[in-house]
Amino acid sequence: MSAHTESRHFPEGELSTGDTSLVVLRTTDRRRTSNHTLIDISHRLRPRDYTIATLLDEHTTLTTEHLTSILFSNPTTCRHRLQLLRRLGFIDRFIRNRPGAPNPVCWLPGLLSARYVALARDESPPTARALRERQDRVYSSPTLEHLLAVNDVFVSLLVHARRHPGAALTRWWSERTTAAAFGHRIKPDGHGVWTDGNDETGFFIELDRGTEPIGRLVDKLASHRKLRAEGGPQYPILFVLPGRLREQNLHRKLADRPEPSLIVATTSPESGPDPAGPVWRLAGNGRHRLTLADLPSSHGQPGPLAPGPARRADHPLRLVLGSAA
Repeated sequence: MSAHTESRHFPEGELSTGDTSLVVLRTTDRRRTSNHTLIDISHRLRPRDYTIATLLDEHTTLTTEHLTSILFSNPTTCRHRLQLLRRLGFIDRFIRNRPGAPNPVCWLPGLLSARYVALARDESPPTARALRERQDRVYSSPTLEHLLAVNDVFVSLLVHARRHPGAALTRWWSERTTAAAFGHRIKPDGHGVWTDGNDETGFFIELDRGTEPIGRLVDKLASHRKLRAEGGPQYPILFVLPGRLREQNLHRKLADRPEPSLIVATTSPESGPDPAGPVWRLAGNGRHRLTLADLPSSHGQPGPLAPGPARRADHPLRLVLGSAA
């Protein structure tokens, strides 16, 4: 089989059921990207394409389903657009083979989208070699499923906002950006600001896949306590757990090791699929569940460890606000 071809067992951009083996070779067809520059393809790009570029840069990888649900009205339109952007060398993708399970198409920054994002920030763009290594690291990462699950939570909030005028995810920061913004005092899986009417709820996400002891989850709160003591905001720490039993065990551990200066809330799939809805159980507050907007939250006093309310520049979809998807 030529290294310039690709063997597939399902239509490009579709999900595989995992019932057949899958061989994916990275396409090296130079006709697809030869001599393309941002100027060459500028007439083909739209604000939504630049939004895809910034989302992939910030959040590492998003699936076709993610991008469809937040930026498109039709799955076929989304797949066709993504494949066009790939042919232009703007973005790239891989399919991770997991026999017996769905294999989502995962999209990554391509050489031109990475160049666009870097230059827009007045930074040096990555070389082709550096980008290739970055892509391969994502594909090979043992934490890829964790990353996709974290992105699922935030994408679900964006989907809720599309369906409910007045609600919005006005800030969505990755683990990397969150750590830097809060002086590397904490390292949650992500940070967001949820706006519902005139109310803003800042929050940190900790996604648990059940792979570590419950006590280690509680240990993560120590860094949040330190951040709070040093002038950080009073945002709830939201634990997303894989099941109700583990959620109950975490609440028992929190009762044994209370953190009175922190706001901690939990959810699990049994409570419902919408993280904006009444799925959050506050630690130390019985079994009553609150919506995300109803959780206590405060931006605190402005300072180096308190970024404050979300700005328009923070909005993950700022480039397409007010335009049709």
